[in-house]
Amino acid sequence: MEYCTFSEPQQGFSYDEQLAFALATERAGFDGFFRSDHYMRMGPGDPLPGPTDAWTTLAGLARETRRIRLGTLVSSATHRAPAVLAIQVAQVDDMSGGRIELGLGTGWFEAEHRAYGIPFPAKRFGILEEQLAVVTGLWSTPVGETFDFTGEHYTLSGAPALPKPRQQRVPIIIGGGGPRRTPQLAARFATEFNIGFRPEPEIAEAFARVRAACERIGRDPGTLKLSVALSTIAAPDERTLSRRAEATGRSLEQFRDGTNICGDADEIIAKVDRLVALGAERIYFQTVDMRDLEQTAYLGEAVLPGLPR
Repeated sequence: MEYCTFSEPQQGFSYDEQLAFALATERAGFDGFFRSDHYMRMGPGDPLPGPTDAWTTLAGLARETRRIRLGTLVSSATHRAPAVLAIQVAQVDDMSGGRIELGLGTGWFEAEHRAYGIPFPAKRFGILEEQLAVVTGLWSTPVGETFDFTGEHYTLSGAPALPKPRQQRVPIIIGGGGPRRTPQLAARFATEFNIGFRPEPEIAEAFARVRAACERIGRDPGTLKLSVALSTIAAPDERTLSRRAEATGRSLEQFRDGTNICGDADEIIAKVDRLVALGAERIYFQTVDMRDLEQTAYLGEAVLPGLPR
């Protein structure tokens, strides 16, 4: 089992605040720090200091952390050309000493695309599929050879396929609740399948679909890591839980809905035990307030020691 923090910096957090949170993640004993890849705040509230680019941020954290895995959950296929993304990720992987993971999805936040002039086609699965083929193709091309690709959305001719990542295979995370194409892409390209923000019965169904997709193409389902990302508040008492729920824009009653991770150490351990029973091998604790380092410390001190490994 692995346990990671997951953050949403577009909601108003600077690089320095992300660094402090990542270092707290490392001190607390988590296995990784992952962040979203968005350029605009969601919902009302103070937009300052403005967005930070996911891969620029991860490059900085690669040099300022030592142990934790680092990655996106998930990058949008609409934000970058796939060859540029392959170069960025390979470089940051080298900067980190081989600790980078790439989460990649279709993208969904249309408003940020309009705001920044980023094309947002109605059909994006074909774009995602070609991006996955290009990125993995560039990384797997032997040194000294070139990579060519001709698709509906991208054409590469004589690409030198450099630089190479430090890792022999950069982990690729594909997630979502789609019933057909998402499981197919995960079975073909991913090292990890992630389902986020769903109740336990839907998590079980998503895991079953992606296992079946693996079997259909002759892949051992056991070679695909299964993970869950859930909004999280943690505290030893109801008063602190209420305050932390309010920081997410919800009451404690609304947050404690049976889907989210919420409560003291015993409640959270029981929730994780149920997710593990469903097949989860990695849990992402999504905490909204990155400035609340006391919550991260509590998770490390009171919760992580009681979780299955």
